[in-house]
Amino acid sequence: MTDVDLRGGDWLDDNRASWDERVPVHVASEMYDRGVLREGGSQLDPIAAAGIARLFPDGLEGVRVLHLQCHFGSDSLSLANLGADVVGIDFSGEAIAEARRMAGELGLPTARARFIEANVYDARRMLPEPESFDLVFVTWGTIAWLPDVAEWARIVAWFLKPGGRLFYADTHPTAWIFDEGDETMPRVVFPYAKRGPDVLEDPGDYADEQAVLEHARTWEWTHPLVDVFRALRGAGLAIDDLDEHYRLPWRIFPAAVPLGEGMYGWPGERWIPLALELVASNR
Repeated sequence: MTDVDLRGGDWLDDNRASWDERVPVHVASEMYDRGVLREGGSQLDPIAAAGIARLFPDGLEGVRVLHLQCHFGSDSLSLANLGADVVGIDFSGEAIAEARRMAGELGLPTARARFIEANVYDARRMLPEPESFDLVFVTWGTIAWLPDVAEWARIVAWFLKPGGRLFYADTHPTAWIFDEGDETMPRVVFPYAKRGPDVLEDPGDYADEQAVLEHARTWEWTHPLVDVFRALRGAGLAIDDLDEHYRLPWRIFPAAVPLGEGMYGWPGERWIPLALELVASNR
């Protein structure tokens, strides 16, 4: 539960302004190079790509996917290139405009790749299609921006067909106890089970170390693992699989080192997990 207004307020305005500003930075960055998309391929990171292959060993043809918090749609369009019919939702108008532009560039009709501008908490109103998706796809930089994980889980469950599944991969909540630190080791700064947001002023961007953002204020929440589990089970979903990873598809700390395939991890001992992968189903 939270006393934050889920459909408006400073938290939403600040986060949206930050992500609107990040879109051109990310479009211009090497990290988000979309050459593979233009060749008809997939930009899914290794964790998401392997997870989707396990869930759909026969491929994605005819699979209907809802991608929540899709940013400017690189992963959405990757899933469409793999054969899925995808609906992407994001609260950034700049991101959705770029996703639609790129879908047009790729020649994908709206039946294959449709993008909706909406706060995730308004998704049921903007897309009134209950029990209509085989897969809800949620990866990288998602629930940390949301104040109420229980409501997020109810939204996921509302959209899933009977037998449909959630694929979730994101930063492991234990990693959020650190600030950036230096190239030797990040510092423990934030409590793991803090209630309420961290309101941060950080003009930097993970995709471009040279970027200086004007809209530097963001609101972020740490949702402990037990809260995520309880939220999903409380929404009526069954937890089918869980894995922890020691790598992420961006450089989370200055101490993180390249591991290949666009992934970053600890330079030596694997101190704590950096990523969480979870599959849940609507049984």
